[in-house]
Amino acid sequence: MNKPIIEIKNIGKKYNITHQKGGYVALRDVLAGILKNPFKFAKNKAKQIVNTKTKEEFWALRGIDVEIHKGDIVGIIGHNGAGKSTLLKILTGITPPTEGEIIMRGRVASLLEVGTGFHPELTGRENIFLNGAILGMTKKEIVKKFDEIVAFSGVEQFLDTPVKYYSSGMYVRLAFSVAAHMEPDILLVDEVLAVGDAEFQKKCLGKMEEVTKSEGRTILFVSHNMSAIQQLCSKTILIEKGKVKMFGETREVITMYLEALSKNMIIPLTNRKDRTGSGHITFEEIKIKGIAGSNTYGIGDDIYVHFKIKNSYPHDATVKLALNIRTTSTEELISCDSSLNGESYVLPASSTKNVVCKIYSPPLNIGNYYLNIGILHDDQFEDRIQSVAEFSISTGTFDNRVGTNSFPVLAKFNWEIE
Repeated sequence: MNKPIIEIKNIGKKYNITHQKGGYVALRDVLAGILKNPFKFAKNKAKQIVNTKTKEEFWALRGIDVEIHKGDIVGIIGHNGAGKSTLLKILTGITPPTEGEIIMRGRVASLLEVGTGFHPELTGRENIFLNGAILGMTKKEIVKKFDEIVAFSGVEQFLDTPVKYYSSGMYVRLAFSVAAHMEPDILLVDEVLAVGDAEFQKKCLGKMEEVTKSEGRTILFVSHNMSAIQQLCSKTILIEKGKVKMFGETREVITMYLEALSKNMIIPLTNRKDRTGSGHITFEEIKIKGIAGSNTYGIGDDIYVHFKIKNSYPHDATVKLALNIRTTSTEELISCDSSLNGESYVLPASSTKNVVCKIYSPPLNIGNYYLNIGILHDDQFEDRIQSVAEFSISTGTFDNRVGTNSFPVLAKFNWEIE
């Protein structure tokens, strides 16, 4: 039986965090203290120095045991601060582990940060040779692959321009292109692909699929883009608080991750102190109905959001209703605002009504999404709440939906008062 190409044995990484006591002191206060009583000032300062700092041990990773075989494409997911990037930095040798052992059987290339290994004063052409050499390529290898690298990166027009003038997207195009054509046995890729546009991200994913299938390379891919992880990776590692929560088939791991996020989703509306508006017409309850009563969906599923809305006015009120879907990074993706299609609804005086917003096959990829809601009456907000609820898209086929775009689109939707 072939040995794993990567063996991670009980890896741990510890940092010592120093906490500084005491607040900010102005220079004028220091000078005044010295002039007023220099001996007392010196005595107090000595005491402060002795008691100023406390240290705390923080384990960014602890007890990581994973085996990865040749030709595997393995995703690494988890919330910010879970330890994903720390693991890749240990694998590349950027930082040593505090404990444990790593065995790597092959040549390693990494793409962890935009522009790593580039010199800002050198041109794109010169940086291809510099970066390739840093990654371990010989000059002969770089010359042989040069035209392919340039063509893939799409920066031909700016090849003889210093890279300090490049955008972050151009940086990552060139950096990824060099790393992808290096022909390493193991390629480590962090979230940097998020910098590129949607077309280039798709191109990169296609390239990674190609090199693993045709050349048997192994890829570790850190990303918050669940669609990309599902498309590219057969196996996925979920890291939580520095430990491996789950390592297995990608679909199962993503489902566990998104469902765990969803459990913390809703704050009762009565407890929300951050809502804005006059408060005469208010949201009283919200419920998202998904598959089997959960708030987890598949790509293309219809989404029904149910509300109870209370009209405290002693008269009927004509209202417009708004619901926006956004990502964790606050990008607004889909707008379901009744004012966009000229519709309004009448709420009877002093009543509470059941209202439903039906969103038909929203163009969303796999990932976690949040709802912002609002009620308008006489062009003034009566009630508005941000991040009122959360739902997940956890299954389906990767396509060109808007899950990573940065502009809102108008989905097909319908508001109904029951």
